[in-house]
Amino acid sequence: MTLTQPLSSEAYFPYGDVIATREDVVPTPANMGTAKRYNWLTTPRNLRPDSALPNLCVFHCTPFLGSEFQVQLLEHHPDSTQVFIPMGSASRYLVIVALGGDEPDLSTLRTFIASKHQGITYHPGVWHHPLIALDQETDFTCLVWEDRTARDCVVKRLDPHVRVPVPARE
Repeated sequence: MTLTQPLSSEAYFPYGDVIATREDVVPTPANMGTAKRYNWLTTPRNLRPDSALPNLCVFHCTPFLGSEFQVQLLEHHPDSTQVFIPMGSASRYLVIVALGGDEPDLSTLRTFIASKHQGITYHPGVWHHPLIALDQETDFTCLVWEDRTARDCVVKRLDPHVRVPVPARE
């Protein structure tokens, strides 16, 4: 069973970026002083600039309410960063990632609990499980470059499945 930990920029760094206000980023004043702007929190990449277009979409996720999640598959996007930002009344969500090339390297599999104040990216090629909302239905804004070919999303089924504990809501 894989240990699940709170999402932090440091622990998540090999897999992608955490999108949130951060102490290591100095904000600049914005909107005539009514806001602070935190710049360059991530650099989304498109490795197919001639054929792929940015796709800004929304995922509406039904929550997982159990105490142990069975990871049956992982997917990756070999040529694009994928960005997810929770919207509305989001609570928390489960992030499952692994490194690897054509196959996920399960020795690098990590699981994180992200808060409603944290968005995430997956670097191109990072294996991950589809989004898993916890506690309540959640909408996520997503940005990914796609060209409607098989390389947009490559899926691998896992056998045996990986069990991931889901900490109870605090």
